[in-house]
Amino acid sequence: MAKKCEICAKVSHTGFKVSHSNIKTKRRWSPNIQKVRALINGTPRRVSICTRCLKAGKVQRAL
Repeated sequence: MAKKCEICAKVSHTGFKVSHSNIKTKRRWSPNIQKVRALINGTPRRVSICTRCLKAGKVQRAL
């Protein structure tokens, strides 16, 4: 499953984890992606969207 929101195109970001001794190691921040059944153009489809888009009501869930 791709870590990308199909609505807002949010993807994972990279950076450094910095220890107390200032040693830097690479890490990733992944968005909270959920697979939901949503109505896309009037038909139910399974999409991967982030929880922020789901909470904001940018998609209508199919029941």
